[in-house]
Amino acid sequence: MKKIVMIFALAIGFATAGWSQVNSNAIGARLGGGTFGSGIEISYQKGLSDRNRLEFDLGVNNGKNWNGFGLAVIYHWDWNIVEGLNWYVGPGGAISLFSNRYNNNTSFNLGVGGQIGLEYDFQGIGAPLLLSLDARPMWSLTGDDEYRGFGWGAALGIRYIF
Repeated sequence: MKKIVMIFALAIGFATAGWSQVNSNAIGARLGGGTFGSGIEISYQKGLSDRNRLEFDLGVNNGKNWNGFGLAVIYHWDWNIVEGLNWYVGPGGAISLFSNRYNNNTSFNLGVGGQIGLEYDFQGIGAPLLLSLDARPMWSLTGDDEYRGFGWGAALGIRYIF
């Protein structure tokens, strides 16, 4: 039993030793695609502590059959891999409104899911920039049949740190 407690304590120690320093504020853009999400988003990250943050993304998208806009809010836990390189993961949700180009039907969507990604913080070399690559799987709970169900989005993000 003592061995199990010792292994557990060491595992927690090693896991938390890799926490990264989350920036207080970052603003920029996410450029992405996929079956869920907005093509281009204005992105704002607000650090809550040195280990977690909230991300707010407001976006617009013009698809083949539809136009739309939406807001996603994601909670991140952030870990350091090596100096400047972090990975993050967390739960979130999204609301969006889409309009079909051909029949003018509108669809209100409410989604739940999460986000996982990698980011590089250039502050270590004197540049206040954050570059990220992430995936955002979401499950749309409402909307018409074309927009309901599982979807995903992937994006490249660039943000100014302040």
